[in-house]
Amino acid sequence: MDKSVRLLGVATGIRLLGFAMVYPFLALYLKRVVGLGYVEVGALVVLVSILPLAISPFGGLITDRLGRRRVFLPALGGEAAAVLLVAVSMELNSIAGVLVGAALAGVAGSIAQPAIQAYVADLTSIPDRTMAYTWVRIGFNAGFTVGVAAGGVLIGFIGFPGTAFVTAATLASGVVFIFLMIDPSPYDVARSKGAAAPGHVPSVAGPGSLRQSVMTLARDRTFLILCFASLFSGEMYGNWSFTFPLFANTVLLVPYAVLGVALALNGVMVVFGQAPMTKMMTGRKHTYSAVLAVLFMAASFIALGGLSLVSGLAVVSVFAFVVLLTFGENLGSIPSMTLPSNVAPATEIGSYNGVFGLFNGTGSSLTPVIAGVILASIGNHLLVWALLALPGIPALLLYRWAGKRIPAAANRV
Repeated sequence: MDKSVRLLGVATGIRLLGFAMVYPFLALYLKRVVGLGYVEVGALVVLVSILPLAISPFGGLITDRLGRRRVFLPALGGEAAAVLLVAVSMELNSIAGVLVGAALAGVAGSIAQPAIQAYVADLTSIPDRTMAYTWVRIGFNAGFTVGVAAGGVLIGFIGFPGTAFVTAATLASGVVFIFLMIDPSPYDVARSKGAAAPGHVPSVAGPGSLRQSVMTLARDRTFLILCFASLFSGEMYGNWSFTFPLFANTVLLVPYAVLGVALALNGVMVVFGQAPMTKMMTGRKHTYSAVLAVLFMAASFIALGGLSLVSGLAVVSVFAFVVLLTFGENLGSIPSMTLPSNVAPATEIGSYNGVFGLFNGTGSSLTPVIAGVILASIGNHLLVWALLALPGIPALLLYRWAGKRIPAAANRV
């Protein structure tokens, strides 16, 4: 595997170490510290996500035109600055500042992510791409594991503002690491020198006009169906970062520290389980992996809702949810990381990843509103989580439809 891919995995781990200290606990901050209701918290979280969602396709379009490193490096620097704004705003008790900072951090991440995906694609051919993305994901979750565990502990000792300041400093160190250690991709080099890029990397001629890129995306019916499938599965998975922490802490009364350990278990299972999972699925269809992912996520929802009804099993239900959902996440990450790059024309890899991120992010952004209303209006735990699992039905149908139409070479893990 190319050294730059491994270094990008390390850099992603540093970035997520900081990110995970505060963002998984943002909804809890609005609920516990600010004192908002479930519906209000959900509405504000959705409001924060609107601008990043709108920017995601733009991030993909510009990375195909400007290059990968030129896009994700300043974007990640902007993310660190935005989290610093969150920290200062928490210190000053400015809810508006917290929300603006969170929105700007989301914008920066939406611009950076398609560039990061395209960077990995530049350095790999289709047969090797899934394992390369697996390495980056392992780095991502190694950082997440340490971050959420540290965040749960730090919030208890130094509060939300102090934890956010630590987050900003950690993110900034990740940007410095990327700047010093990660070279431009072959696509970046070719574009800057005006020479043809080697091998599977797109020609220096690059993409056509913005209109041509949009038309290419609009005509790719199979890719759009895949995007809609991701929207519904993303709506399910959005419960991981929003509904689950709220439900565990405010309904089941699980303490911050225990919740942090539960969230960290997710990261540990990814770090040690993602590579074996990818190898196990090698030779199978990406869309088959996506179907299994949805089924595991649905099972985690039912386990949490059902077990939490039994007296004394609140903590057990939380950890059962984490284990089952992480199996689903490991399976679902394989197609979501790889398929958009595999099915994209060579000069549109960034654009395809940006649009895919828009649909997946839209699904996740709908979760707070839907879950907020359900939590506020339904008291039965099992019914709450059964309703939250319903988007899995259209997701399954759409993944199966797309799986029959994606070319075999692109759809093989």
